[in-house]
Amino acid sequence: MKILYHHRIASKDGQYVHVEELTNALRSLGHEIIFVGPKIIENDEFGSKGGIVPYLKRFMPKFIYELLEFSYSFIAYYKLKDAVIRHNPDFLYERYNLYMSAGVWIKKRFKLKMLLEVNAPICDERIKYDGLALKSFARWTERYAWKNADFVLPVTNVLANLIKRENVPSEKIQIIPNGINRDKFSQLLSTAEAKAKLGLDGVIVLGFTGFMRDWHGLDRLIDILAKDDSVKKHLLIVGDGPARKSIEEKAKKYNVQDRVTITGIVKRDDIIHYVSAFDLALQPDVVSYASPLKLFEYMALGRAIIAPETDNIKEVLTQNVDALLFDKDNRDDFVNKVVELCENSELRTKIGEGARKTILEHKYYWEHNAQRVISLAEQN
Repeated sequence: MKILYHHRIASKDGQYVHVEELTNALRSLGHEIIFVGPKIIENDEFGSKGGIVPYLKRFMPKFIYELLEFSYSFIAYYKLKDAVIRHNPDFLYERYNLYMSAGVWIKKRFKLKMLLEVNAPICDERIKYDGLALKSFARWTERYAWKNADFVLPVTNVLANLIKRENVPSEKIQIIPNGINRDKFSQLLSTAEAKAKLGLDGVIVLGFTGFMRDWHGLDRLIDILAKDDSVKKHLLIVGDGPARKSIEEKAKKYNVQDRVTITGIVKRDDIIHYVSAFDLALQPDVVSYASPLKLFEYMALGRAIIAPETDNIKEVLTQNVDALLFDKDNRDDFVNKVVELCENSELRTKIGEGARKTILEHKYYWEHNAQRVISLAEQN
């Protein structure tokens, strides 16, 4: 099939990974992808923000920026129209973004089936974190996209319920969580080999990947490192973020800076080699509706996962089967779960193996997601 893939991503981050993995999986099944969207520079480092957009968003008055966002729909419409006329695609697959109506216009104009991938309730998200000047209009554009797509594909059931509240029929909603690329996980170093390569032999590695924020509470792990006990531990953070400074300062204060490694941003394909050295894989916090990419990677590698006991996480993980889940409202519980796993090697092995088994049983693979997308597109 010919798939017209529409997105509005210009940064090379987790969004980019999702686009890349799903479209690669679709290609591997023999389908053709026609992209319409901002050009992502392939040579950019992973984590790059992409162009002038972040600066416009930061310095331009909100209502002007939001009007420009909506105006981009007209540009996107003509790009999509040209792609439809040139390639005659079988269906339109769009990654939802706020103020983006072009996909619906194309669907209506050409009677083209439209699948809409939704990763977040962006209107609510932006009201909470950035503020919106044109709230009512933004909400209308969100509903307009959700209601007019043939199928809406949220990444979690929590997100699906938010979409249903906007009177989107249940039969149009199909949950497709994130997944892993099996090929990338087929030949990797063992935990011992990965540790040796990083100079971390003989220690329990507490691992985290991603953007460090203060509300994650990662600095509390320094207290664990500082305790004088029989189990030597090392904190390995693969990523960067605003919490880095406070973590490094606290480690220096407690004289454990030699037991903390923060890599900074690393190339996407290199992250997996660091995660292979983890004994504990930490998900210290999560947005309530998200399907964290790193969670599935932790699972595929058979890591002993510690994550918050929230509804979206419980859609994937089960307490004492494939993870230890902690009470998100009790930060001491997070620390206690870390200590428990550090001291219990049998439990680490059990839930690590359980995590890998869950990936297999539920087929959390990009190729499986791609098969589901095609199945939906083929429905009459």
